Amino acid sequence: MNRKKFIKRALIIAGATFSVLLLVLVVHLSIVLRPKPLDPNILALARIDIKQPITDEDGTKISTWLYQQKGVNHVLCNPGSRNVVFTYYPVKVNANEIAGNFTAQLPYKAERFMPSAEQLKGGCPAVSHNSLTYKVVHLFNRIF
Repeated sequence: MNRKKFIKRALIIAGATFSVLLLVLVVHLSIVLRPKPLDPNILALARIDIKQPITDEDGTKISTWLYQQKGVNHVLCNPGSRNVVFTYYPVKVNANEIAGNFTAQLPYKAERFMPSAEQLKGGCPAVSHNSLTYKVVHLFNRIF
């Protein structure tokens, strides 16, 4: 008889603990995933792939040109891999605009790198619209 009471009590405590932890997780995710207004101090990252060989001198020209663009914060140009990675302020400028101006104003064949759907699927699983976590958080946000 004592053994049954112990097992019942242990299951109740385990269930209550699981429920509390699940609630904490849902509240945390709903706070983290809540849409926020754009912060003027937030930086974003973009990449431009150059479709032709470039030298170190070309890399310097490209970096100099990008640093002169409105909203660009930092530039890294790698002639070996033929890509340019830069950070920018999304509130001030759009990366597609920078990439468009890059191909229009500089003599390089280039395009902005955009991840494929498969690469995006490899991102954070909590943000995926098909995940159980997202559905629970969405339901929680609807209720409250």
